[in-house]
Amino acid sequence: MASRALAVGTPYDHELPALEIRPRQWQAWLTRSISAALLITVVLRLQNFGFAASIAALPKSFGFWLAFAAYYLSLPFSEWLIFRRLWRLPAKGIAALLRKLVSNEILLGYSGEAYFYAWARQHAKLVATPFGAIKDVSILSALAGNLITIVMLAISWPLVNDLAPALHGQTIAASSAFVLGVSFVILAFRNRLFSLESSALGFIFSIHIARLLVTTILAGIMWHLAMPGVPLLWLVILATLQLLVSRLPFVPSKDLVFASLAVFLIGNSSTVSIVVTMIATAIVMTHLVLGALLILPEFVRKEEI
Repeated sequence: MASRALAVGTPYDHELPALEIRPRQWQAWLTRSISAALLITVVLRLQNFGFAASIAALPKSFGFWLAFAAYYLSLPFSEWLIFRRLWRLPAKGIAALLRKLVSNEILLGYSGEAYFYAWARQHAKLVATPFGAIKDVSILSALAGNLITIVMLAISWPLVNDLAPALHGQTIAASSAFVLGVSFVILAFRNRLFSLESSALGFIFSIHIARLLVTTILAGIMWHLAMPGVPLLWLVILATLQLLVSRLPFVPSKDLVFASLAVFLIGNSSTVSIVVTMIATAIVMTHLVLGALLILPEFVRKEEI
């Protein structure tokens, strides 16, 4: 167990010197390639984006935007807390985690993990071998998401038959089977999958659970502030649907996929579908603008991130 802890540079080996590794050429090319692909994707999507109409439709409530900011930053901040404990990650690591989020959402699922791995290898003083830690964090994030999704499915099951019959029956059964199946596979092979020691795994899992609970509550707050007349039951169903969509692997722009499903189930004329689409559009707009702000300096300066 001690060798596993030393391999990932956990906070328990603070008396040992950090492993000095020179960044390899492939790592530099990997970060450049992902950055270039992300920049091209941002530019192409910005050209087809109706910013004026989208901004005009957004709520003007301060409370809404406060909840929106907390919702958006919850994932990179929670991951920073995790890697802060594992690697003593400084505050500048939040920028790399934001890049990871943007890459996953607008480029390709798990491309952000590839970028973050290369970034961590280039900053070898922060961590000895980052692959095991990044892998464990991603796996535990999926496991925590599956657990919260199953709980939300159990809560919303009696409501779905009355308010959204299109989601009932085989659809929920198939979704539940998929989520449970993935979870059982992770648990069955946990001894081979995980690299970190049990105390670190417990900490990571608890952070993911807390983050998912917070984001689910924040999403409900945003929907309530944008459409206060909508019954709470619909908010529960929307939260469940959003969690189901978030479980889909290798799917970029999950917020737009969620909005499309909401429109399909509820209808274009519904206030709910309009607000859900509007929030999804605001999230994608944030991805694009933030992605451009994070990537452009990398092409201006000669030094590597």
